[in-house]
Amino acid sequence: MTEKEKLTEQSSSGSTFMLPKEEMLEIRRKGKKIRIGIPSDKEKVEYRVPLTPQAVELLVSYGHEILIEKEAGKAASYTDEEYRNAGALVMDDRKEIFECDIVLRVSPFDETEIDQLKGHQALISNLQINAHCPASIAKLMQKKVINIAYEYLEDEDGNKPVMQLMSQISGSTSIILANEYMSKSRDGKGVLLGSVTGISPAELVILGSGTAAEYAARAALGMGVIVKVFDDNISSLRKLEEKLPQRIFTSVFYPKVVKKALKSADAVLGAMPVGMPPSFRISEDMVKKMKPGSVIIDLNVTQGGCFETSHCTDLNNPAFIEHGVVHYCVPNVPAIVARTASIALSNILIPIFIAIGEIGGIDNYIKNSKNFRKGVYIYNGLLTNSALAEKFNLPFKDLDLLLAVY
Repeated sequence: MTEKEKLTEQSSSGSTFMLPKEEMLEIRRKGKKIRIGIPSDKEKVEYRVPLTPQAVELLVSYGHEILIEKEAGKAASYTDEEYRNAGALVMDDRKEIFECDIVLRVSPFDETEIDQLKGHQALISNLQINAHCPASIAKLMQKKVINIAYEYLEDEDGNKPVMQLMSQISGSTSIILANEYMSKSRDGKGVLLGSVTGISPAELVILGSGTAAEYAARAALGMGVIVKVFDDNISSLRKLEEKLPQRIFTSVFYPKVVKKALKSADAVLGAMPVGMPPSFRISEDMVKKMKPGSVIIDLNVTQGGCFETSHCTDLNNPAFIEHGVVHYCVPNVPAIVARTASIALSNILIPIFIAIGEIGGIDNYIKNSKNFRKGVYIYNGLLTNSALAEKFNLPFKDLDLLLAVY
């Protein structure tokens, strides 16, 4: 294989950052220019932005055109001037943005926004299946668009990189939130989620043993908190124990054991695996028996919640009190640390967009990347996601079979 062929092979796999500048310029001339539009998410109470100015600068250097709505990055502490200096076109309205080849955002598209799309284009965002209704799915199909969900994107190892990173952020951030809502600054009991000499340490109960649970446990253990983790998967609990720096209490969901743990808990975190309804839910009766002033943080609220008393809130009004227990049920917890979360998301999207341009467009990329294909839930107007089809009682097509035909 010649040196040029090796470089091209590296580029198609997304590993383009270490290429010599001269070779990068040669590859860029061969790629297809794509037009990416980024509408603001501020109306959705979402602070993250999918591409940082640094990411925009890199993509523009590959010949791509980036249109971003005015102040789309403000909540993540990115100014319009930074985006202009990076080569983006900052737009006062979203009309032209919604006509781009690829429309990229964090929040799902609502029915009004779907009406503004030109159709026959690609939309990349969170799916948040409970945010949709049959009418919105029908409109997306009518527009003959390609819809890709961050939640389902996979890497070469079969992992879900976006969900893993956001779960890491959610887990770590949830401990900060629990501390905040237990303090007097939020009219809490004035209890420190940690340990102090001569005082019994606070107790944290975690439901689930995935990535969010791991990072929450790490943060809590570092503060001296007593951590108890419940899951219905012994193998997952064992793996979690192996990853943590010290032993913790773990158990399957024995009702009596769960009830006892909840009664003494200062904070309870719902952190079941993303993408499916929680396998175990805390009943309202169990919540009633928790300590007054204790805190519940439900990271699974968009999937039905880990608690019968949960319902979705937003960052404008994030918490409510039920049976004397504070409930924090914001579905987009990573938005609290919007800049960090935006950088994390950009790091994943940069090589994807570079590869899309080099291979000749998103259709070609979908056909050639099985991992990216996992994120597609509507393909040129055809529903290709079985979970959506089941939820809304709609027919769906297998995407691999569709691509084999076309």
